Amino acid sequence: MSLLSVDEAQARLLSQVKRMPVEWVGLAEAGGRVLAEDLVALRTQPPTDVSAMDGYAVRAAEMGPGVSFEVIGESAAGHPFAGKVGPGECVRIFTGAAIPSGADAVVMQEYAEVSEHGVSFTRTERSGTHIRAAGLDFAEGVTGLTSGTQLGMGQIGLAAAMNHARLPVSRRPRVALLATGDELVAPGQAADASKIVASNTYAVAELVKEAGGEAVDLGIAPDDLDVIRATLRAALDSGADIVVLTGGASVGDHDYTRPALLAEGVDIAFWKLAMRPGKPLMFGRHGDTHVLGLPGNPVSSMVCGLLFLTPLIRAMLGATDVLPCVETARLAEPLKANDIRREYLRAILTPAPDGLVATPVVMQDSSLLSMIAQANGLIIRPEYAPPAQPGDRVSVIRLAG
Repeated sequence: MSLLSVDEAQARLLSQVKRMPVEWVGLAEAGGRVLAEDLVALRTQPPTDVSAMDGYAVRAAEMGPGVSFEVIGESAAGHPFAGKVGPGECVRIFTGAAIPSGADAVVMQEYAEVSEHGVSFTRTERSGTHIRAAGLDFAEGVTGLTSGTQLGMGQIGLAAAMNHARLPVSRRPRVALLATGDELVAPGQAADASKIVASNTYAVAELVKEAGGEAVDLGIAPDDLDVIRATLRAALDSGADIVVLTGGASVGDHDYTRPALLAEGVDIAFWKLAMRPGKPLMFGRHGDTHVLGLPGNPVSSMVCGLLFLTPLIRAMLGATDVLPCVETARLAEPLKANDIRREYLRAILTPAPDGLVATPVVMQDSSLLSMIAQANGLIIRPEYAPPAQPGDRVSVIRLAG
């Protein structure tokens, strides 16, 4: 089987995505979720003309040197003045309060001189000054938020202001995670020199969480085809939206991921990619369930998770721009020419006056967790890229955290 490019593999994966069903949640539970439907304003904001300052509501045409106004009342937020401002009159007003009928400007209190004869002003204002017109923020019936929007602080605030107490969001995809390998033991257990403490499930689970999914840990399966098949079958039958297996994805005598997938009827869309790290990545489907086989090397598993699992989850949620954001940075150290496989080098990205600076970490071996823990980005080396020198521009992806 020839090596598939990263771009083609991502396209195949995303072409098979169906959007998750809709569920309704309260505003307090909506943070980080993805809006499943357009959200229309249920009211106008502000609902009437309001003051942007503390001061006095006046008729602008009457203002001039030496002109004094009679203060006939007060308008505060939530407590509007009920009357009408007539000739020679003004109303004391506070920020957020409704502009009284007849007034068309607000004079800041700093320019007011109050006496027993009324109030005069040291400056004049034009009509509309310091007034927030009705509908300045949004009008009833307009679409304030569109389907596919991830809900953060600003979006939730807007939804609340539009008078929505509950929001339609895409249900979080359930992602079942299974680690495979005789050498693996769970964190905290005794481990002799022949064992490795399993880390992939926890790192990938964090990616799932950041992408908006719900991770379910299926534990560790030994290098036994029957056990892996049984666990995979249980995961497929459980209603998981995505099943992720880590390890056993290569072609060794003890690599059982692909045989297990095939035996359980998974239709494998691709296997073996032209990328480093992560060549033995595989993807398939079983009915409506997506199945990913990630490499066992920790860094390979994380990089493949970022490039394939995260976009898959985001696409299922209906988000836009699901692929990792690619930026440019100035290279700090030389890089050798690349071969047929696109390479993702762990790097430290630091800000500089002219943008980001990318410094590759000391060692790039895909088993080194200490290196990816130091890194906050990946340098992308295209297929057949020529040698690069310090100062050259390179493409980078930021890592979460």
